[in-house]
Amino acid sequence: MRPLNVTVCGAGRTGHLNAALFARQPDVSVTWLTGDRVLARAGAPDGIAIHWPDGTIETGHPGRITDDARAVAEADIVVLTVPAQARDAVMARIAPHLAHDKPVFVGAIPGFCGFDWLAGRHLGQRANVVPWGLKDVPHTAHERHLGRSIRVGGAKERLSVATAAGVDPRLQEDLRARLESLFAVPVDLLADYLEITLTPGNPIMHSAVIYGLIGPYGQWHGRPLPEDLCWWSDCPELGAYFLERMDAENQRLKATIEVRLGIDLASVKPLKTEIIEAYGEQIADTGTMLSVLRSNRAYAGISAPLVHDATLGGPVIDRASRAFSEDIAFGLTLLVGMADRLHVDVPHMREVLTWCRSYMGDRQGSALDYVPAHWPEARR
Repeated sequence: MRPLNVTVCGAGRTGHLNAALFARQPDVSVTWLTGDRVLARAGAPDGIAIHWPDGTIETGHPGRITDDARAVAEADIVVLTVPAQARDAVMARIAPHLAHDKPVFVGAIPGFCGFDWLAGRHLGQRANVVPWGLKDVPHTAHERHLGRSIRVGGAKERLSVATAAGVDPRLQEDLRARLESLFAVPVDLLADYLEITLTPGNPIMHSAVIYGLIGPYGQWHGRPLPEDLCWWSDCPELGAYFLERMDAENQRLKATIEVRLGIDLASVKPLKTEIIEAYGEQIADTGTMLSVLRSNRAYAGISAPLVHDATLGGPVIDRASRAFSEDIAFGLTLLVGMADRLHVDVPHMREVLTWCRSYMGDRQGSALDYVPAHWPEARR
């Protein structure tokens, strides 16, 4: 059998980890497409070292590292690991070069921020190209060293995937089986892509923690943060308070969509349930949202993105980080925009979004740019 050709797009933490993991599998040929010219030029001659939580180190050697979008021409599976705000440009680059004579599965990890709608804008009605997204990242990853190494946090025990509407069920099953083989864990096929879009995750998690830390009522408002601040083990009580209320609003949005569109979105569970089911025994204390975040070994050591602020004389949350440019500008903005179209009241989401957008400054674009104009009256 010919090898499975996988193209990984993006050289962030998830891109590094997946390029290395896939390259370790027999009968998988990995192309790594990156906009980082340093990485594309230098490659990874010693491979990518994968540092596992138990201290084990494995190395993956991607077959080709390039910045030439024509590299996707042989791909069977394309995996976008770039931030949501970069997907539009990546899709514009790769879409003209995707094969026409075989099925090609083009997906995003994670698949939130309405990736199916964005893919539809670039791919049109090409029946051989299947847009897909994972409900979450298969592994947390941190401490990336460009072209050299990546450290793994926790791994999901089970994954969920959804495709855009109208995909042949046989292609859906083919995709599910291929992903199950690539990630070596069970993969469930979801019935509707909205199960990905509405899954509670980074858009409400990062924004709530930021608001609880440095928002107008946060303990670090107007003050420099600790040098070693971690996202989850240092989550403040106020952050957990807003997170639970934003999650409840997301559940109301889900319930409204179920009634309005006549679909079942039962897989979109409350966030606390999602985290416990995903990480299982890696969580020491499942009593409250705060304890789940603080005691999850998979989240331990994941540093918040900090930069030095000369005015405050210490660290602040980096306004250029993905927590703002992706999770808030694209993720949370999309959820509030969908709620507005459906007349669902989401006061906590709106409060956090308004403050965070003011704090981060102007950002161009959002996922609302490619939501179908007549959604939800015309679903697609």
